[in-house]
Amino acid sequence: MTTETDAMLAEAAPNGVMQTVTVPLGDRSYDILIGPGLLDNAGAHLAGVLPGVRAAIVTDTNVAARYLGTVTDSLAGAGIAATAITVQAGEPSKSFQTLETVVEEILDARLERGDVVIALGGGVVGDLTGFAAAIARRGMQFVQMPTSLLAQVDSSVGGKTGVNSPHGKNLIGAFYQPRLVLADTAALDTLSPREFRAGYAEVVKYGLIDRPDFFAWLENNWPSIKAGGTERVHAIAESCRAKADVVARDEREAGDRALLNLGHTFGHALEAAAAYDPDILVHGEGVSIGMVLAHEFSARMNLASPDDATRVKAHLDAVGLPTALDGMRDRIPDADAMLDYIAQDKKVTRGELNFILTRGIGEAFVARNVPASEVRAFLAAKLGD
Repeated sequence: MTTETDAMLAEAAPNGVMQTVTVPLGDRSYDILIGPGLLDNAGAHLAGVLPGVRAAIVTDTNVAARYLGTVTDSLAGAGIAATAITVQAGEPSKSFQTLETVVEEILDARLERGDVVIALGGGVVGDLTGFAAAIARRGMQFVQMPTSLLAQVDSSVGGKTGVNSPHGKNLIGAFYQPRLVLADTAALDTLSPREFRAGYAEVVKYGLIDRPDFFAWLENNWPSIKAGGTERVHAIAESCRAKADVVARDEREAGDRALLNLGHTFGHALEAAAAYDPDILVHGEGVSIGMVLAHEFSARMNLASPDDATRVKAHLDAVGLPTALDGMRDRIPDADAMLDYIAQDKKVTRGELNFILTRGIGEAFVARNVPASEVRAFLAAKLGD
């Protein structure tokens, strides 16, 4: 299928070269650079934006083994001295305890407010590091160097930072924008197939929110995105562009930014039910199931055609993502249990259930005060109660 998006791809990213997406926030605007080899040249890019700084690089045990030396050497080549802070890989590091450790190590390094804290890793490292940068010395410079697909298209863009609570995911944090994002697409070659698929769910999300042509392009080009090259760079850039547009309109999620939570109210509930255990479910998998549920619930409410839900499910199935609640039955015995998890989500306002629903592919909208009885009936039918 030839679409307007195909034409944009040919014009904007010949031979898979770097693309730049700007997040327009006035004097806090910043660029997202997308392309292969950016970590090798991180020092030059950083010095161009923040000359004369010193740095703390926060990373995890997995990413450090692959990329910490590359980034440290590149910074040194640009005259930037750096201190490395390494945390354990995995969701448990998004905690108050790890946050305290990171902040104390930043202070131990005697870095000043004008110096920079760099997040080198996936979404966990980015969220944790951004929150540390927001509170260390009451706010230091912050740069994202995301190494997972999920982080490159979602968590590294838009300034949401934070840690988890026993009450739920990302309930403690701050809106704190980076000064620069370097999304090295070559770093994605080292991801496991499962990690890549999980990140891809967030790419699909942008097409489903308000870019139906992009979703159609993804249906036809997802194998090439996985393989790398021009299609990968374009898919990430288009995702970042979509998020930047929303963030520019609504930085602190007072309105339109809630659209970025398509699939997340269901998805976060599933993650909580899995106790954030990656052996059971990772974030992108929860979002994948959640997006299908959101479209199916929209059809049940006579807002959209059932064919849309079928189409969304078919694409995510083809990619290899989970699309049904079947694998969570031992964690979610009935609809009331699922509703209990949903009630802890940030999208609940004064006890009212808020969802991102749809009137069709690319026609998502914020649905407020959704009756719990309707959600319960829908979930009961899905779970076979």
